[in-house]
Amino acid sequence: MTRVLVLFHSWTGGTYRLAEALAEGARSVDGVEVIVKQVPEVVSDEVLGRAGATEARKVFADVPIATVDELPDYDGFAFGTPTRFGNMSSTMRSFLDQTGRYYVDGVLAAKPATVFCSTGTGGGMETTITSFWNTLAHHGMTIVPLGYRAQEIRDVSVAHGGSPYGAGAMARLEDPRGKELELATARTQGRVWAEIAQKQSR
Repeated sequence: MTRVLVLFHSWTGGTYRLAEALAEGARSVDGVEVIVKQVPEVVSDEVLGRAGATEARKVFADVPIATVDELPDYDGFAFGTPTRFGNMSSTMRSFLDQTGRYYVDGVLAAKPATVFCSTGTGGGMETTITSFWNTLAHHGMTIVPLGYRAQEIRDVSVAHGGSPYGAGAMARLEDPRGKELELATARTQGRVWAEIAQKQSR
C-alpha cells in the first residue's frame, strides 16, 4: 500500500479546502492511502484573532497535527500553504526548517512532492509554489507540477486560482463557478501525484 501525506497550513480555510479536494483526487487511485494533516501553528492567538482567523480555523480544528518525525513513513507529499508575500507562510517554513537532518541523509530523496496554495487576491500564487520547490530540491524530492493536466486552469470565463505549477485558491473569490474550478484542479493534481507516488513506491 502506498501511503501519502497531504500536509497544509491554513488561516481562513482556503488552503484547507484545497487540501481536502486534493486528498479526494488522490484517494481515487486504488492502492493509495491518503493521510491529511496540518502543521503546528507558530503564530500567536492574538495575531490570529486580529487576522480574523480564529473562527475560520475552527472548521478544521479536528485535523491532526503532523510531526517532523513521521515524514519518513510516507511515500509522497502534497504541501499546501497560504501565500505570504509570494512565499510560503512562516508556519510552514518553521516546520520545514526542522527537516534538516533528513536532507543530510537523503531520507526523503526521490519521494514525489507537489505544492498548492491560496491567496487573498491571486497575487503571488505562482512564486509561492516555485519558491517552495527550492526546499523540495534540497531534499532531492521528485517535484510534481500540475502542468495542463487539469483543463480547468484554461477556463478564462471566470476568475479562479490555479496554474501549471499547482492548484490555487483566491480567498476573496465569491463566484461559485470559480471556486469549483479551483477544487476540480486540486482533485486532478491529487490524482496525478498519487499515481506517480504509487509507481515510485513499487
